[in-house]
Amino acid sequence: MQLIRQIQEKIRQLRRNHLDPSSLQFRLTIEIAALSILGLSSVAIWTSWKMQQILIATHTQNVEYIASRFPRDVQLYSEMLPIEAGLQKTINNVSVPGLLIWVKNPDGKLLAQSADFNSIFTAKAELMSLAEMPLQPQVYRAGDRYLVLYQGTVAVKGTRLGKVYMAQDITAGQHELMTAIQSLALVCTISTVVMMIAISLRIRRALQPLHEMSQMAGIISAEDLGEAKLQLRHAPSEVKELANTFNMMLSRLSESWEQQRQFVSNVSHELRTPLTVVSGYLQSLLRRSNNLTDYQREALETASSEADRTIHLLQDLLDLARADSGYVQFNLESITLNDLLIEVAEMSEKFSSRAIILNAERSIKAIADRSRLKRILINLIDNAVKYSEPDQPITLTLEQTDQQALIQVHDRGVGIPLHDQTRIFERFYRVDESRARFPLRGSVEQSSGGYGLGLAIVKTLVEGMNGSIHVRSKLGEGSTFTVALPRS
Repeated sequence: MQLIRQIQEKIRQLRRNHLDPSSLQFRLTIEIAALSILGLSSVAIWTSWKMQQILIATHTQNVEYIASRFPRDVQLYSEMLPIEAGLQKTINNVSVPGLLIWVKNPDGKLLAQSADFNSIFTAKAELMSLAEMPLQPQVYRAGDRYLVLYQGTVAVKGTRLGKVYMAQDITAGQHELMTAIQSLALVCTISTVVMMIAISLRIRRALQPLHEMSQMAGIISAEDLGEAKLQLRHAPSEVKELANTFNMMLSRLSESWEQQRQFVSNVSHELRTPLTVVSGYLQSLLRRSNNLTDYQREALETASSEADRTIHLLQDLLDLARADSGYVQFNLESITLNDLLIEVAEMSEKFSSRAIILNAERSIKAIADRSRLKRILINLIDNAVKYSEPDQPITLTLEQTDQQALIQVHDRGVGIPLHDQTRIFERFYRVDESRARFPLRGSVEQSSGGYGLGLAIVKTLVEGMNGSIHVRSKLGEGSTFTVALPRS
């Protein structure tokens, strides 16, 4: 169950990482999308500019052709008609739909103009002011019209009459061009969005072996080091090489972990026997010696208690080493928890001089090892006594759910800081000793804060019986340890 929760949490973390700005997937997606947008934008801008130039060139060629024949026609008609009449006749002759023509003499007086000038163009003054400027082959806007402008000189028989101005109305073509550019921009936008989605999915798929590797590595525990192997299918060679290197590292860690466990087990076993002998001799000496001074007796008592304390530590280390190696055997059977809690409560009241309140509404059975569960409860009660006032009772509560029996050990002590609650079941982890203001009288180990192995042993034994343990605490209000076991 715990393994499934770890996998689910890892999957949620991976989903969150997809939107993490520091993730490789996010960075690659943004960078490739930015390059794609830059490329598409450059193509779209160049295409729009080229289409505009083609439109200008097409109409400019037409205007230049008319402008090239305009002086010849003026000279031809001027031989038969007055100058102004010849100019007007020429303008009417060369005019095409959408082309506006007017002629001014050197003094700026209008000599002739297209017949429909005033009817089709309202911004006449603006157009004429534009035509007086140095003209470039581009589209000019006057009012609501788009124009290609041209100006040239008109001469008859070597005499300069003035300047001719031409304005080709390309409003319809310009609107069509703008529509095409907008369509191109829309297509580029849609293409960019689709490309970003496709790139993101492709990158996500390419990085999936790394996600699988992270997920598998995240659920490997110390107990799994010997059998843990990262096996990735359809992964790039670089990722496979990384996985092989990781597997070799796991193998080395497994060997180191096994050596460490074996060392702890051997040292604990080898030291326990001589220390037990030393403790026996010290206790025998204390019982049989009647001529000891107070100082000698105090020294022997201190040595005896420290020897007992060290023996207890070695026993705890030996138990943990055996549990890690799988040598601890549990005699799981159906037991009535009410009877066991009554026995533990009476024993704890006797040795700790602390009131134990038992709350059990009905008889509840669970699958557990009686002796191991008894040790678990004694450790939890001793822990509650250690961190609560001498006049505060310890409460044992027995409840049940559909599938589990719940045993709660509650104290009204100093509580556990939130940042320590997730680590108190780790081996050798000790909360700030300033919390232990209420030591168990007569207990050297409790007054010194212990070694940080009690709760680690409790957790190991509970999980060995297919159960779980968790803590709920608040500073200044106390702590509640809950042991959950399978119901009978």
